Amino acid sequence: MRVNGTLINYYFHCKRQCYLHGNRLNLEDNSEIVKVGKAIHEEKASNSENAEISIDNIKLDKLTPEYLTEVKKSDADVEAGKWQLIYYLKVLKGKGIIRKGKLECVEKNKSDKKVMYFELTDELEKELDKYIEEIENLILNEEIPKVLNKPTCKKCAYYEYCYI
Repeated sequence: MRVNGTLINYYFHCKRQCYLHGNRLNLEDNSEIVKVGKAIHEEKASNSENAEISIDNIKLDKLTPEYLTEVKKSDADVEAGKWQLIYYLKVLKGKGIIRKGKLECVEKNKSDKKVMYFELTDELEKELDKYIEEIENLILNEEIPKVLNKPTCKKCAYYEYCYI
């Protein structure tokens, strides 16, 4: 499987989830939390033009002349959202489209900001390339990463796979 934004996000959230999804085990269709997130995306897309744009193997939430915006249900894992956004900025750059990044969190719980801004720098791009290689190696590995055993696991679409 080719690395995409979802795998980037999962890599930072949970390497086991990244591995399973990367090896085509998709349990998200049964998750109420994932359904809520999709509904939020659909609502945002219906209120805006330039929303839900597919390019290659990625789906962009919103693209304007200045920003690529990634919408997340909550700020529970800003780092994962940030790197997913950085990945999208790199894909666009490869197509000659240069934008700044905007990460919007509908629910603000942990961060003091609902909107965060990022720009693709050479340093971030090099770091991203390292993560992409790590994800490719992770997915090819025969050993499934261990369960995290964190409170967030209870809300994960893969919970039943990991614990039941």
